[in-house]
Amino acid sequence: MSRQKIAAGNWKMNTTLDEGVELVSKLIAAEKDKSVLAILAVPFTHLLTLDKKIKSKGKLKLAAQNCHYKNSGAFTGEISPSMLANLNIPYVILGHSERRQYNHEDNALLKLKVRAALDAGLKVIFCCGEDLDVRKTSKHILHVKIQLEESLFSLTAKEIKNVIIAYEPIWAIGTGETASPAQAQEMHNSIRRMISRQYNKRVGEAMTILYGGSIKGSNAKDIFAQPDVDGGLIGGASLDADEFVKIINSFQEEE
Repeated sequence: MSRQKIAAGNWKMNTTLDEGVELVSKLIAAEKDKSVLAILAVPFTHLLTLDKKIKSKGKLKLAAQNCHYKNSGAFTGEISPSMLANLNIPYVILGHSERRQYNHEDNALLKLKVRAALDAGLKVIFCCGEDLDVRKTSKHILHVKIQLEESLFSLTAKEIKNVIIAYEPIWAIGTGETASPAQAQEMHNSIRRMISRQYNKRVGEAMTILYGGSIKGSNAKDIFAQPDVDGGLIGGASLDADEFVKIINSFQEEE
């Protein structure tokens, strides 16, 4: 089954608005693989301006980096899913490892966020993954299985079609370490089988699963060549236009 190839750039808490506009201008002007959907998860302050800039630019879309589980209320500093939907922002990242670590977001909270985001009409990029301690115990697959069960598996087969899963080997984020192509394939294949068992094989085969762990232009081709890897969630490399374009253009042509 042919799945959408995606290069999703997570800018995190980086770039001023002017720097973001400059970066997007370079991406728009660059020669890119037209079969690849590029998603930019930018700071909240950038969304409205960059949305206007990329309108009608083909496969270049925006994502928010987080949202609350309520649509309104006394939650100072938070952004609701309905606010994002009102801006016509199509995607939101939920469950990123940094939010799990620094903001203490657990599986139960993320279940509420996923529900709220989908109800608002957003598509969710849901992050899962294990840290080094879990990887050393060889319980990484079970760890991810529990994350998916507790946050996603209450969704119907129809609802989960609006979810993209991003596997983050936390031990490889920002460390310069990268899971080998074989390690990435092992987890992606395991996730796909988990989805197939929970729903059905057709849903599992259709699920887009991204790899998120220190992807660069130099290693993207080998990672993306794995049969169950449909693209990447890219951090630091997405802040360099030339590097991000290399990643976008790293997908191998289908036979």
